[in-house]
Amino acid sequence: MLYSAYELQKAWFSSASNWATVGARLLDNPSLPMGYFGMGPAAASALKVFAHLYEERGKPDFDIQPVEVEGVARPVSETVVLEKPFGSLRRFKRDNLPKNAPKLLIVAPMSGHYATLLRGTVQRMVQNQEVWITDWADARNVPLSEGHFDLDDYIDYLIEFLQFIGQESKGGTHVLAVCQPSVPAFAATAVMGAAKDPCRPKTLTMMGGPIDTRASPTSVNDLAMDKPLSWFENNVIATVPFNYPGAGRKVYPGFLQLAGFISMNLSDHMMSHYEMFKHMTIGDHDSADRTKQFYDEYLSVCDMTEEFYLQTIEHVFQEHSLPKGEFVHRGKAIDPDAIRDTALLAIEGELDDISGIGQTRAALDLAEHLPKAKKKYHLAKDCGHYGIFNGSKWRTRIAPVVEEWMRENG
Repeated sequence: MLYSAYELQKAWFSSASNWATVGARLLDNPSLPMGYFGMGPAAASALKVFAHLYEERGKPDFDIQPVEVEGVARPVSETVVLEKPFGSLRRFKRDNLPKNAPKLLIVAPMSGHYATLLRGTVQRMVQNQEVWITDWADARNVPLSEGHFDLDDYIDYLIEFLQFIGQESKGGTHVLAVCQPSVPAFAATAVMGAAKDPCRPKTLTMMGGPIDTRASPTSVNDLAMDKPLSWFENNVIATVPFNYPGAGRKVYPGFLQLAGFISMNLSDHMMSHYEMFKHMTIGDHDSADRTKQFYDEYLSVCDMTEEFYLQTIEHVFQEHSLPKGEFVHRGKAIDPDAIRDTALLAIEGELDDISGIGQTRAALDLAEHLPKAKKKYHLAKDCGHYGIFNGSKWRTRIAPVVEEWMRENG
């Protein structure tokens, strides 16, 4: 019923959005006088903000732009090199990239947003690296016949992706895990380390990841701890309706995740839309477009499977299985001490309200026998969660730290 109710509401608001767009265009029509005086410009701007907020969205494109290298704009190619039911491996490579350039796998979160949320991460790293990214599927579009997808499967996907890249490039790969996948990326690295897999990562960079949420718990952590696992199963799991390929699949809907994120900073989001309204009213379209571009991405959400979501809540946020040495993959305990030669970099944001300070840094202590020279911690000053991997601070202050770490351990 939850999903069906949402679909009905979405249909209503989508229709209202279309009518708001029609109204705004009428007010903006230069042949009509309404847009030139009185409340016309303000009304048109208000209708545009409403239309943008409630328009129907699908999966955005990565749309990686050419990068400038030594004064020359180099185009970037985009290719899906490996497809699986619950996610694909997508490669980005700029023109004229040196053959010895580092190979980087960016592990995107499976947490309600598409991998395109890391567009800025890819755009910056593709300048000097050959980049792959995990492009996770929207669970509502995966038929039931494809089976389930849980934490074990997530780790298996990462191992398979790393082996694919390693065999293709005949060399080690660097890994950059953003937020939630820091845990399965760390686990995959330990599994591959224990097996002496030649394709194990050269470096693993974890950014704002919940390795040990007992350190500086945030409101997100508190919510996960305040309710028993059964509460999440009974209150936030929904069934995909018949109009999607994954009809009948149990999922944690992306719209619920989005509602949770927005409620954490509701006043900020309201102010952003008010500022967008003001920019439109005075004709500052560049500023308005920047806000629109951010929300085009932020409001595009996807579902994750029930089993993956509930296992993440249980093992990452409630049981703290990884830091307590109780994390299991395919029935076998994961040994963090198996990471003996993969260099670890933990990056945290000083103002991060999703993953508190110390939660990612905990990974460095888990790999007890990894030499100190292969461990590094970086605290990004004046950075919130999103700013760790996107925006000017990411491009100018954080990405250089990651690149230097890869060069040192390449």
